[in-house]
Amino acid sequence: MAARKPRGSQIAFQGDIGSYSHHACRMRFPKLTPLPCATFEDAINAVHVGKAKLAMIAVDNSVAGRVADVHHLLPGSGLKIIGEHYQPIHHHLLAVKGATLKTIRHVESHIHALSQCRKFLRKHKFKAVVALDTAGAARDIAARKDTSVAAIASAAAGKIYKLNSLAENIEDEQHNTTRFLIMAREGATPKPSTRCVTSMIFRLKSVPAALYKALGGFATNGINLTKLESYLIGGFFKKAEFYVEVEGHPDAPAFKHALRDLALYSDRVDFLGTYPADKFRLRGR
Repeated sequence: MAARKPRGSQIAFQGDIGSYSHHACRMRFPKLTPLPCATFEDAINAVHVGKAKLAMIAVDNSVAGRVADVHHLLPGSGLKIIGEHYQPIHHHLLAVKGATLKTIRHVESHIHALSQCRKFLRKHKFKAVVALDTAGAARDIAARKDTSVAAIASAAAGKIYKLNSLAENIEDEQHNTTRFLIMAREGATPKPSTRCVTSMIFRLKSVPAALYKALGGFATNGINLTKLESYLIGGFFKKAEFYVEVEGHPDAPAFKHALRDLALYSDRVDFLGTYPADKFRLRGR
């Protein structure tokens, strides 16, 4: 069955209205209509089948680390990465009218949000309860009207679901930031002169020192790797697949030399996208 033509006005994301992914969509693409999806797979599929033009997918957080399972979804998504977006995250403890810090016993939220507020939860001896989404947790506790339960979510979620903020900026670190990848059905490779990032997957041959030699070409050619993650493939724990992010354009001479070295020690290389580097990357350098 042929995929429908993408609707040019929608951007898919995982979560409910009022979630941080929803906010990221509004900040980066204010002219597109956010399309909430229950799972990352649903958001990716919405683009794949033409229901949405783009997908905004959370992949990393500066406090809690990698968003689980996302990188397993990227290679088989059928989509291309066309951009990245960094979103500062500031959490609120939200509850229904009449609730106070003394009445709260349980706090619900996405597992990453809970991980980003461990110090606050420990300090108040709240029991953490994992929910599918921050905004979804806020919506659920608003419906239950239970003063013993709170949600960790955004200020926007509090306004949408008419909840009171019992505490704000409760994240463990002020630098708390989530990185999103922007995905589309077709790639949009920037010009070689553009400061960009290339995401790719490669699978190593099962030979001694394969990883060391495969990555050596990037070092000798002055190519900076900003991410390297491994995944075992097959059922024998002998072969690995690697997700890597490289600062550079694959058409640049130095990058081409590095890819030649990589090809000697890998039996598969898949490019997931080359896209402009976000200005956020320049901070702290």
